[in-house]
Amino acid sequence: MRRTKPLRIALSALLVAGVSAGFVPASAGAATPADQKAPASGSMLAAMQRDLGLTKSQAEARLSAEKKATSVEGRARRAAGSSYGGAWFTPESGRLTVAVTDRNKAAAVRSTGAEAKLVKYSAPQLDAAKERIDALKAPKGVASWHVDPASNRIVIETLAGRQGDNDVRHFLAQAREAGPVTVERTAHAPRTLAAGTVGGDPYYTGNVRCSIGFSVNGGFVTAGHCSGAGAAVNGWDGSYIGNFQGSSFPDNDYAWVNVGSGWWTVPVVLGWGTVPDQLVRGSAEAPIGASICRSGSTSHWHCGNVLAKNETVNYSQGAVHEMTKTNVCAEPGDSGGSFISGDQAQGVTSGGWGDCSGGGETWYQPINEILNRYGLTLTTA
Repeated sequence: MRRTKPLRIALSALLVAGVSAGFVPASAGAATPADQKAPASGSMLAAMQRDLGLTKSQAEARLSAEKKATSVEGRARRAAGSSYGGAWFTPESGRLTVAVTDRNKAAAVRSTGAEAKLVKYSAPQLDAAKERIDALKAPKGVASWHVDPASNRIVIETLAGRQGDNDVRHFLAQAREAGPVTVERTAHAPRTLAAGTVGGDPYYTGNVRCSIGFSVNGGFVTAGHCSGAGAAVNGWDGSYIGNFQGSSFPDNDYAWVNVGSGWWTVPVVLGWGTVPDQLVRGSAEAPIGASICRSGSTSHWHCGNVLAKNETVNYSQGAVHEMTKTNVCAEPGDSGGSFISGDQAQGVTSGGWGDCSGGGETWYQPINEILNRYGLTLTTA
């Protein structure tokens, strides 16, 4: 939806990033506690009803359950100690489940309000196995891989029809030597979501249009594949904003841009008329299974669920690590835009497959990792 320039400039640091939020100030890499009451606007609930197939009361109940699960997860992890095997939220039950390798820790985990599941491998063991797989060179027939706490294994997705390829078979054989592996098939190869310059909302770098993520002190964060360090950035009206101060892609997919020349940062993400422009108040990490929303300059506002964390995505340009997978749709030009769960900032859009007509999956780079990497502070209301 086209807006007048004065409002656009006021929202320059979030133009293309988008999802509703709400928090207290968070410094670089610090997650904000999620035990504060999160406002849920009627339009945000409407978006969840549209994209998740919920009634209004179901959406309200889910947001409440997810907020509780987010606050419980830290306590449950500490209770599990070295036996912690990961955690996930189950929408049907509204409960958080924590995997443990030590049966004697189950009662302590349950005392925090979480369910407990006995598993063979701890989270550090699974992460170490995934790191060994990350060190392998993945062929194009392999789409991605991630640690799945529910199955207590590393799930590797291969492209349909490519499992019989010699290079894929060799990769899978090496992966099975690295740790516990499950192989699944996908019909879709991942791709980044940058776009050539077209009409719409900023920002632009060269002939590429991407989406602004979250405001930080002195600038904003976005996707690394949109451009490299030093590249100039122009806003929706073509005026100069700043330059890429740091950028990493592949291996990672994040970057940050300084803001000046009459532009400034605000703790807001653009609702595109689907929902009101939303305040950002923090960055507590949502669990697997939680609902999450995204907004960008092409497809605007859409919602879905967190499917996996710490996933390695094998783009044609190279592998990107430690990403979070969702079933929120996205399209070219949405790269760099904001992901938020409830009232918590989650990350910047990287890539995916599909579109917002037929659906698909999208990955984001977690926000706290970006803040830590560059020593940035999230701008909050």
